[in-house]
Amino acid sequence: MIEEPENTEETEAPPEGSDPDPAEADTPDTAQASDPAEEEAPAEETPAAEAAEPAADAEPAEELGPKERRRRARSTHAGEAQPQRSAEERATERAEARKRKAAERTRWRRRARERRRSGPKTEPLARPEHGPGRARVRQGIVVSDKADKTITVRIDVTRRHRMYKKIVRESSTLHAHDERNEANAGDTVRVIESRPLSRTKRWRLVEIVERAR
Repeated sequence: MIEEPENTEETEAPPEGSDPDPAEADTPDTAQASDPAEEEAPAEETPAAEAAEPAADAEPAEELGPKERRRRARSTHAGEAQPQRSAEERATERAEARKRKAAERTRWRRRARERRRSGPKTEPLARPEHGPGRARVRQGIVVSDKADKTITVRIDVTRRHRMYKKIVRESSTLHAHDERNEANAGDTVRVIESRPLSRTKRWRLVEIVERAR
């Protein structure tokens, strides 16, 4: 018996000079060509996104005060003289400027009133009897009690002169508030400093030390 050779399917490599199959040749190149395009697309979108972020985060325009606005306006002035204007034109400009400033003041006052109304309401503090520091206390003799709820007190001060060592006697008068009209002329009283009670009263009666005989 004659043994027939087995059919072996082997893919023969194309000769070197022959062109490869176009269907097979385009497949890997197309895949490789498409990959860089997909990689470059995000790179092109990145600058646009970065440019949009600063625009969104842009800070609001700086609010300038009136002095700064005037200073900048003067700095931009070219120094050219303005055309000659008549007295009527100047008066009209002044009237318009006054009207504009009056409107600005009205708007500012309205906003201030609204802020005060919207803010928390606080009860007014009681007015202190005396300012900061210790209130002074004086003792003297009542010389007049004719006024209602007011007495005139004479304060006698006796001291020695610093240079001549002589005894010097001085006196001053003050008005004190006597709510109940208790003190009479000649009484020795003690008064304490207080808030202004009238045009001349800055003292208040504390106690009557000794009655007049």
